[in-house]
Formats: sequence, C-alpha cells, structure tokens
Amino acid sequence: MPMPPVLHLRIFLPFALGYFLSYLYRTVNAVLAPDLVRDVGIDPASLGLLTSAYFLAFAAAQLPLGVLLDRYGPRRVEAALLLFAAAGAVMFAWADSLAGLMAGRALIGLGVSACLMAAFKAFTLWFPPERLPLANGVQMISGGVGALAATTPVELALKLTDWRGVFLLVAGLTVLAAALVYLVVPEKDGSRSEETLQEQFAGIRTVFTSPVFWHIVPWAVAAQAAYLSILGLWSGPWLRDVAGYPRMDVANTLMGVSLAMIAGYFAFGAMAERLAKRGIRPMTVAAWGMSGFLAVQLLLSLHWTALTVPLWLLFGFSGTACILPYAVLSQLFPKQLAGRANTGLNVLVFVAAFAAQWAIGAIIGLWPQAADGGYHTSGYRAGFGLIFGLQLVTALWYRLSRSVRTRVCA
Repeated sequence: MPMPPVLHLRIFLPFALGYFLSYLYRTVNAVLAPDLVRDVGIDPASLGLLTSAYFLAFAAAQLPLGVLLDRYGPRRVEAALLLFAAAGAVMFAWADSLAGLMAGRALIGLGVSACLMAAFKAFTLWFPPERLPLANGVQMISGGVGALAATTPVELALKLTDWRGVFLLVAGLTVLAAALVYLVVPEKDGSRSEETLQEQFAGIRTVFTSPVFWHIVPWAVAAQAAYLSILGLWSGPWLRDVAGYPRMDVANTLMGVSLAMIAGYFAFGAMAERLAKRGIRPMTVAAWGMSGFLAVQLLLSLHWTALTVPLWLLFGFSGTACILPYAVLSQLFPKQLAGRANTGLNVLVFVAAFAAQWAIGAIIGLWPQAADGGYHTSGYRAGFGLIFGLQLVTALWYRLSRSVRTRVCA
C-alpha cells in the first residue's frame, strides 16, 4: 500500500538533518582554512592532514558500522553516533594545537559516519528497489544544502563570531539531530538482523569477494575521493591562489558549487529512475556522469581560469553522479547485506579521500609559499593532475573488466 506523506517525512527529515550536518562538517574547512592557518600556524600538508582526519576516522568506522546497521537498525545507530560528533565539535572549538584539532576532527568523522549509510539502510527497508536511486538522491540533496551552508553563510557568521563559535553552534544542532533521529524515525519490522556476529562478518566476506563489487568499486572510489577531497578543502584555496578571487568571492563561488551539487543529486537520481524504466541501468548513468566529471577536472588541472565559475559549477553538478553506485550495490545484494555492501564501498571511498586530501596538500607544499600566504599554482596543477590520473586508470578498469559488466550496465 502507498505510504502516507507523514510517514515519508518521518523517515526522510531526521536523516536529512543528520546528513546536512555531516556535509557541513566535511566542507566547512574550505572557507575556514585561512583562519586555521593563521590561528594555529600550519603548512599545506598539515592543513590537508587536519581536514582529512575526518575521512580517516569515518573510514575506520565503516565496516563495524555495516554490521551495526544490519544488527540494530539505522535509527539507534545514527542517534548514538551523532552524540560523538557533537562532542568532537566542542573539542575542535576548544583546541589550540594541531593535535587537539585533529582529535576533534577525527571524533566528528566517527560521529557522522552513519549519517548517509543509516539513511540508505532505512530506505532499503521502507522502499522498493526501483525507488532507491531517487530516494538516495533526495537524501544527498540535504548534503548539498549542508555544503551550501558551509560557504557564504559561514563567511557571514564569521563577522559575528569566530570559527570556534561556529563549531559550538553546530555542536548544539548535532545534539538536536540525534534526538530527532531517535524520537521521530519509525521502527521498521525486520530492521534488526537475527544473524549471529559470525554470520554477519561472513556477509562482509561475501561482499568483498564479489566480482560485481570489484567491477564497480574502483572507479566509484577514485571519483568520490576526488569529489570529497577537492570540494571539502582545496576548492577554496584554488579559487584564491589560481583564479585570484578575494575571500568573499571564494565563498560565493563555493555557494554556487553547492547549489549545482543539489541540482545534480536530484537530476541524477531522477534520471536513473526514469531511464531504468527504459532498460538503461543506473550504473550506465553513473558512468556517463563520472566521465563528464573527469573532463571537468582535466580543464581545472590545466588552469582554464577564463571559465572558472562554469567549470566549478560543472564540478559540483557532475561529481554527484558518483553517488549512484551505492544504489546499484543495494540492488545487486540481498537486503540483509545492503548495509555491509554500501559501507564496504564507503570505507574504501573515505580511505581514498583521506589519502587524496593529504596528498594534494603535500604536493602543494613542495613549492615555496608566496609572500601573501598563498600557494604556488604549479602545486595545484600537479596535485589535481595526480587525482585525475588515478580516476582515468580506474575508469579504464571499469571499461575493460567485461566478465561481469553485462550484469550491471546496459
């Protein structure tokens, strides 16, 4: 029977708030980078390491998270973890050293590690498989709104408080989100697995030994790592140092990128659902979108500054195609393995994002810093070019691994 609208809202909205905050935490350092460098005194490699500590803790949580989601259900798991994120935000706000900031950032990453996967798990429980690409896309829109909030709104907030006050405010919102997830999201029959822990860990092995999984995952991981690492930190410094934008113009451009991201998540989700009815599978849509994303990155690596705004808007839009492989995996594996299949992909994505964000900073640091505190443009070309090359290799792997290709794309 059709679900009443109120039930849809009870499922979507609390998870949407959680993912809004997750993306806000993830991308806010792109705007706050100058303040962190000034107040803590860190170099590009340390800035990349600090920001990517979120990704490392996030990745470390994914495999246990898959077991927890399948064993205890998404509502309980996300509500508990969000409290850790709030504690991490408070720790970050009070820290006065790189080590303290990294500890707070890592605790935030752990705390928001369930925000997307818990929602995806809930959607597999409540919605039919053919609706998952659109449902997942709608959830991702809330992340785009979070990225939007991390741009010009944060820059304006810094006129009233400092970056520490921003993090204390977001900590309070995170506690509210935890309460809403626990109290508002309904419990679904069958949301808690009856498998033993041994059986659940055997399910992880099933996922990671699947040839279909390894056909899809390498390109999805490389593309997501590029999207998260560049958008979450290095987009802001690139606009400052390569395009020569002043601080408010950087924030406004990133706001436009976030709007493009919101449009992309909805467009790719709706497109995948509609084309599936015509026999075109979601992974085919993802492959075309990620190919466009590759082309945009190539032009950014070449520093086509005359097209700065259009290229970054296309970056925000086309990169959202990277989310479709999650829906593909949810359809290819049984429902009881959905949490572990998606977190299996996610752990690889966030390990790669950690490495990419840190590596770009380390590469940029190989060139001397400018007198005004900016970074050399050649460093961005080399860093972005490396990430582009890795994606190109994995895209070729996807095209050439034909033994299972016919099962996942048209």
